[in-house]
Amino acid sequence: MTGKLPFEALSVETLSTRLATNDALCARIGKDSANWKVREVGDGNLNLVFIVEGATGAAIVKQALPYVRLVGDSWPLPLKRSFFEYHALTRQEARAPGSVPAIYHFDESQALIIMEYLSPHIILRRALIEGRQLPNIARDIGLFMARTLFRGSDLSMVTRDRKADLALFADNVELCDITENLVFSDPYFDAKMNRHTSPQLDSLVAELRADRDLKVEAQRLKHLFAANAETLLHGDLHSGSIMVTDTETRMIDPEFAFYGPMAFDIGMLLANFWMAFFSQRGHEQAGKRDAMRAYLLGVTTETWSVFRAEFSYLWRTERTGMLYQKSLFEDQGDRLGAEQALDHVLHQIWDDLLGFAGIEIHRRILGLAHNADFETIADEDLRAKCEAKALKFGRHLAVNRRQIHSIDEVNNLAALIEQESRV
Repeated sequence: MTGKLPFEALSVETLSTRLATNDALCARIGKDSANWKVREVGDGNLNLVFIVEGATGAAIVKQALPYVRLVGDSWPLPLKRSFFEYHALTRQEARAPGSVPAIYHFDESQALIIMEYLSPHIILRRALIEGRQLPNIARDIGLFMARTLFRGSDLSMVTRDRKADLALFADNVELCDITENLVFSDPYFDAKMNRHTSPQLDSLVAELRADRDLKVEAQRLKHLFAANAETLLHGDLHSGSIMVTDTETRMIDPEFAFYGPMAFDIGMLLANFWMAFFSQRGHEQAGKRDAMRAYLLGVTTETWSVFRAEFSYLWRTERTGMLYQKSLFEDQGDRLGAEQALDHVLHQIWDDLLGFAGIEIHRRILGLAHNADFETIADEDLRAKCEAKALKFGRHLAVNRRQIHSIDEVNNLAALIEQESRV
């Protein structure tokens, strides 16, 4: 491909012909395109994703479509989101080496990225639904978030470079608009594309939509999301955007990348572990999941602990940006002043991440894009009971987060709500 042709969506039938002369792909999987094996991975909400196998290897070909795949061409979406995904992946690799797939080729005009095929990795959400207890995910994800969020901010970057990067990602307007509406607003009124387990949740949904305190907090968090260009975010970091084995963790799909508050990525990620926790009762066909529930709460504890430790280490060793500069603290012999400032920053992240987590839980149950954690529970009454507990938990996080001071308090609340016999 020359990159000069008009955009044309790939298909299983056309991919081998259209990419037969792509040097990067041929170098990875072999030049005999007639014998390439192409299969489509059809579980994405937005894009086309193909696994292409040849004589010498395999690769992923991901192509954006000019609309939201989940909805269809009635919801147009610009192809340039692949541009932001490509640039986010390159920055994430530089800031947290080995945490994302390797990139082999990017074609802006065709909105496609050729990247590493991760095997035998599976999607983290699927692993959790299956009841797998992966030993490294908390450490790997905690390090990824600390390194990318710190190193993409004014705590670390040269001011001119960060502002130039902010200007580049500020053009990711349409995907930010999706987040701003689908996450923060749509769940709290009768938006057209909303759906929930009905009629079981109807009364609870009506109660949440009438909850003035909750709606005010959701909009305050939306304001923070839109106005606080603190660092380069993944923008869609959840258990469906992470691929795992027992020994390796990779983050994928950062097409929602933009500059926003550090707490957003962390809150969204932890929310997905808490949703997995509340869904476990719906996956007990092969036996009780008490150990899995304990594991999931342990993952949230360890993830936050690893994030705090690594963020603090980077604060002390890589704080070279314009914020909290060492010339005001350590260079004047005031190390304790720098530690006081660190405590302030971490406290603000903690407070905000709880709010973002609560809102993320609500939108995954009441909005357009749901989680398989709940959706794969076939018994609708049982699914609704699991979802109702998660909704109650999410409301508490969003509205009462300033009274919650530790991850143990959050997990004790989750355990208490889970144990309730009546929802």
